[in-house]
Amino acid sequence: MKDVIMADSRTNKNATVSRYVFLLLPNFSMTAFASAVEPLRIANRSAEKTLYEWKFISETGENAVCSNGAALVVDGAFSELDRDQVIIVCGGMDIKSATTKPVMGWLRRESRKGMAIGALCTATYVLAKAGLLEGRRSTIHWENRESFLEEFPELELSTAIFTIDRNRYTSAGGAASIDLMLKLIAEDHGSDLANAVADQLIHTAIRTDKDDQRLSIPTRIGVRHPKLARVIHLMEENLEEPISPSDLAKNVGMSTRQLERLFRRYLDRSPKRYYMELRLRKSRNLLLQTEMSVINVALACGFSSPSHFSKCYRSYFQTTPYRERGAQEH
Repeated sequence: MKDVIMADSRTNKNATVSRYVFLLLPNFSMTAFASAVEPLRIANRSAEKTLYEWKFISETGENAVCSNGAALVVDGAFSELDRDQVIIVCGGMDIKSATTKPVMGWLRRESRKGMAIGALCTATYVLAKAGLLEGRRSTIHWENRESFLEEFPELELSTAIFTIDRNRYTSAGGAASIDLMLKLIAEDHGSDLANAVADQLIHTAIRTDKDDQRLSIPTRIGVRHPKLARVIHLMEENLEEPISPSDLAKNVGMSTRQLERLFRRYLDRSPKRYYMELRLRKSRNLLLQTEMSVINVALACGFSSPSHFSKCYRSYFQTTPYRERGAQEH
C-alpha cells in the first residue's frame, strides 16, 4: 500500500501574498519537490505571517505518485490561473511519458498571460517541448543533459544548479530546488529572510546560479592532480570527436608515455580506456532517454562504425545497444 502525504495548502486574502501552483507529473522527484515547497513554508513561519501560499495539482486531479512510490493528495486538476500566480512543474523519472499534450497545451495557454513558469529536475524538458524556453537560458539534471541537447540543440542549456531568465525558472533538481527558492525569497523579501530559511533547513552554504551541478573533477575522481583533471575535462568536452592521446598529452605539456603513467597510477586504466568508458556511458544515456537510432547514438559518441560501437558496448555493459533499446521499450 502506498503512503499518502496530505497537501498543506495555505490561503490568505492579502493581495501581496505570492501564490505558487505546483504541477506534479507522474514519477516526480520527491526530493526536488519537497526542497521547493518547504522553503516557502519556513518563510511564512520565520516571518510570522503568510507571505506565500501554494496548491498542488495533477493533470487528472488524481493523487500524484512520485518516483519513490509515495502518493500525494492534490487540490485538483488543471484550471485557469491568475496572471500573478507562479507555476512550478515538478518532473522526475520517465519525463517523456509525462509530457502529454494536455500538459503542454495547458502550459502554453497559461504562458500567454505572461506568468512566471518554473521547472524542477527533468521538467525543463516539458517546458522545452512546449516551446516555452526559446531565447531563454535553462538547466536540467546533469544526467539528462546530453539527451536534452540532442533534441533541443538550439536552446541555451547551462550546467548551473538553477537558472532564472526573466519569467522562466529552472532547477537541476535534488537540493538545488532549495537554492532556487532561497533566491526567489531573497528577491521578494530580502536576504535576511532567505538566510533565516536556510538556517532552519541546515543549509549552510547558499549556492547561486554560478554554481555548477556536479562536483569538481578532482573531487569526483578522488585525485587532486591539475594535469589529470585538465585531461579529463578535455575528454568530457569532446566525446563526439575524441582527441587522440598524443594531443591530450600535448595540451597539458606531457608526453604520451607520461600521460599513460599518470592514468595508470591514479585511475588504474589507460587514458584510452577511460575515454572509452566516458563515451559508452554517454551512449547508454542517449539510448535510454532519446529516440535516436543506434547508428546516430554511435556517431554522437565518437564511433564511426556501428559494429565497433556494438562490440565495445557489449564488452562494457554485457548487452548490445539494440537489446538495451529493446528492453527499454518493453
